[in-house]
Amino acid sequence: MLDVDAVTEILREAAEAAVLPRFRSLSEGEVTEKAPGELVTVADREAEELIGARLRDVVAAPVVGEEAASDDPGLLRALYGEPVAWLVDPVDGTRNFVRGDTRFAVMAALVRHGETVAAWILRPTEDRVYVAERGSGTWRDGVRVRREPAPADPARLHGSAATRFLAPAAKRRVEEAATRFASMGPGSHCVGVDYPLLFEGGQDFLLFHRTLPWDHAPGSLMLTEAGGVCLRPDGGEYRPGDDAVGLLCASDDECWKTARSLLVG
Repeated sequence: MLDVDAVTEILREAAEAAVLPRFRSLSEGEVTEKAPGELVTVADREAEELIGARLRDVVAAPVVGEEAASDDPGLLRALYGEPVAWLVDPVDGTRNFVRGDTRFAVMAALVRHGETVAAWILRPTEDRVYVAERGSGTWRDGVRVRREPAPADPARLHGSAATRFLAPAAKRRVEEAATRFASMGPGSHCVGVDYPLLFEGGQDFLLFHRTLPWDHAPGSLMLTEAGGVCLRPDGGEYRPGDDAVGLLCASDDECWKTARSLLVG
């Protein structure tokens, strides 16, 4: 049986040791670019090392961390080439973290035979933890979370769309559709914030183009276990090891169809 609480404590302890002490106190040399516009900090790297080393004691499996995979993309093969693998995002929302914005998270997921079976999102500044296991629901600090259906009228829907990596024509369509909804913004730049907003009722849909596995494996499982929908724009299933792009998440089937018709066509 998976020791869910042990993983929660691993994330908490890594946050306390490597992440929170650097929040709003990073020096210039502790922030670099791993790719144009993509920041990484000493907190990301140290937290990933701490988490990865201890996760193997919970389930002996390869660890695919965001920073390690950035240095060696071949690590991603474990998600479809191994029976079990861990995913780790040591600081989701690194740009927010660098700016002193509390909208960041520490996340992990367990993948079996290509499917996410367990997930964790820790919001360190609030000491708030979300946990999900396939077939067992989504929980926030020990209380089960269930997402209610959204209104049928698009004019009453709230959501976000990450348009940075969209092709120009797709970006124009999304921008033109924004007026059809009650509100639609770019999101928080931290999926560890955006997914909980969706399954707790603060938003009704999310649209992404880039779907890196450490970003979306945790939240997608939590959303579906809370009663929501997370599918590729063509209706296909999301699996963290595939190389497809695009992900549309919504409170329920009808909301997903409405958002898709307006945002994707």
